[in-house]
Amino acid sequence: MAQGDSNIKQDMASEEEQRLKYLEFVQVATVHAVLCFTNLYLKAKEKSGPLKTGVETVEGTVKTVVGPVYEKYHDVPAELLKFVDRKYEPAAKGLYAKYEPKAEQCAVSAWRKLNQLPVFPKVASVVVPTAAYCSDKYNQTVVSTAEKGYKVASYLPLVPTEKIAKVFSEEKPESQPLVSES
Repeated sequence: MAQGDSNIKQDMASEEEQRLKYLEFVQVATVHAVLCFTNLYLKAKEKSGPLKTGVETVEGTVKTVVGPVYEKYHDVPAELLKFVDRKYEPAAKGLYAKYEPKAEQCAVSAWRKLNQLPVFPKVASVVVPTAAYCSDKYNQTVVSTAEKGYKVASYLPLVPTEKIAKVFSEEKPESQPLVSES
């Protein structure tokens, strides 16, 4: 029984390794596109009328010429997609860790500079609540569609509204004059 459990765990680990972690939606979209093209081709072939025999002859010739090449290279796109999927995570994490703090710093600096303009604070007081509401609705939609099982929604990023509010609400400490006690 223990050996059966270990075989099942090994099979599950192997299956999990074969699945794409980030780019599965590309694979699913490709399968859907191929199915649509196949259905379209079959309908066109069915409606070809007197040209049907010629189409079948050409189809047979193409199969004999392209068949061996296809058999040799048909795994290449899937393997390439797996390779890119595996390389994506470390690169993305590295870039994110390196550039996120700098991007936050630049955004806060730009926000403070813009707030010094005469009209900007009034415009911002109208636009910011609307943007916050839209961001919240977007986040709710993404979460609910992902919970319903839509694969693409699980890949969409959420807007970090709490983090944005925290970063922009932090006030820069004002410099205080030195008081000399004599």
